Amino acid sequence: MSPTNRTTSGRTQRTTLLVGIVLVILVLVGVLLWDGRNSPYVATFLGSNVATTTSNGGTKQVGQATYTCDGGKTITATFFDLKNPPTQLPDVMPTPTGSIFLVLSDGRSMTLPQTISGSGVRYANADESLVFWNKGNTAFIEEGASQNQTYTGCISASALPGVENWGTFASSTMGISVRYPSEYGVQLGYTYTQRGPDQAPISGVKFTIPSALYQGTNLSGFDTGVSIEQLPQNTTCSPNDFLSASSTEKTVTDGGVTYQVAHLSDAGAGNFYDETVYAIQGSSVCTAVRYFIHSTNIGNYTSGTVKEFDKAALLAQFDKIRESIVLGL
Repeated sequence: MSPTNRTTSGRTQRTTLLVGIVLVILVLVGVLLWDGRNSPYVATFLGSNVATTTSNGGTKQVGQATYTCDGGKTITATFFDLKNPPTQLPDVMPTPTGSIFLVLSDGRSMTLPQTISGSGVRYANADESLVFWNKGNTAFIEEGASQNQTYTGCISASALPGVENWGTFASSTMGISVRYPSEYGVQLGYTYTQRGPDQAPISGVKFTIPSALYQGTNLSGFDTGVSIEQLPQNTTCSPNDFLSASSTEKTVTDGGVTYQVAHLSDAGAGNFYDETVYAIQGSSVCTAVRYFIHSTNIGNYTSGTVKEFDKAALLAQFDKIRESIVLGL
């Protein structure tokens, strides 16, 4: 073999060996990254779904929340903490050990470490150019050197079983979020005006039933639905404050929430009107949920032309809406 051929052969062997070593390294790195794909420290790089992981490495998932914010923006937050946090010394400010994985509706995702905060819980990146604040059921995001709020008025949405595919309404003005069946209508700027001419209208939002629930039945779709209404806080937050006439009140606790409940019925010209008001006790602004059901006398129809609506099923759906309400601060 000529010297030129031997030199070429040696170069080829070295190149092959180098390529082989690089491939082995890449495979090992790939295996390590895939094994830790759901770790909050590499999830952003890989784009994996950290929310499905309960623990990784030295961390464990301690919570998850979806926030609906002003302008239709959303934040999905998964909270982590160390599985074995260090012992905090007495009389020394505790060192935060948590982290958060955020998925924003603008397409960004990131992991932020928890930082020291005087109020609420604070997470920030290294240069403080993005800060996530969480307090109770509310949150917001600040960005840039001037710390402008880019995600504002965020309120956590209910994780109640059975409402996963429902729509979410949130209002930072009302300080609430609520889940509702996606086929329901939403009346923004709704006001209740039936308390009488000397009483001011009550503002809120109303969710109206779809045609599938009332067509072919004696249920009216014109005004039947669930509304969430608010009055300035008073000492009692009584359901009778929301009704046109006083009615017997009772205390009901459902899902850890205490309500004062009152009911009114009325009838006229073959129409029946049923109202039930659940006034949420302890709300910072007196907040109440009104069930309004308008039906007609089934006896006024020719037999077989109209069926009687399923009141139990309708109330069960109204209950689910009420139970999904989350109050802000």
